[in-house]
Amino acid sequence: MFHFHVADDHPLFRNAMLGVIKQNYPDSSVKESVDLDSTIRDLELNDETDLLLLDLRMPGSQDLFGLIMVREKFPSIPVAIISAIEELDTINRAIGHGACGYIPKSCSPQTIYSAIDEMLHGGRWIPEEFRGSITPVDTEEKDLAAKIATLTPQQYKVLCYLREGWLNKQIGFEMGVTEATIKAHISGIFRKLGISNRTQAVIMLGKMSLNDNASS
Repeated sequence: MFHFHVADDHPLFRNAMLGVIKQNYPDSSVKESVDLDSTIRDLELNDETDLLLLDLRMPGSQDLFGLIMVREKFPSIPVAIISAIEELDTINRAIGHGACGYIPKSCSPQTIYSAIDEMLHGGRWIPEEFRGSITPVDTEEKDLAAKIATLTPQQYKVLCYLREGWLNKQIGFEMGVTEATIKAHISGIFRKLGISNRTQAVIMLGKMSLNDNASS
């Protein structure tokens, strides 16, 4: 019996994944979540997860942060990325940061099953057209990812708002906390990333961003 977790905020695709799993692994158990916070909470309670299918850009999981965070907190849980993004750089970086596979959302149910089965048995799966093109992530990005992984989800949200140029007051209003709390988050971000100002923070986050127009 396998234990799956599907983390995706799109109901239609989440249901499609559940259909593939239930059809091919009828005795399996499946947990669901729609954002990074609830995904992490569930994984903390279910350490028997055999495969996490993680949406690359569900709420709280923009760019590579969700993958980096999950791999840092739960290194023994295999993580497969599911995403509408289908380009080599993103796939390469996802694999480089610890994903055991990358499933484009355009894949057929049969292909999704083949991918899942490969990963459940210890293999790595990426679309056929990209096999042979995967290269190691450079050391600078690896080091930056390690620093990003030390941020809390709330700190990462603040960092994303900083990238958009928001003021502390605006961020506090959006997140429902005081401006003093935002200042404390920013101090924590600077300390963990080893920087001293907002410009440096935005530059560092930019290096981890995915340069594409896909939504998830």
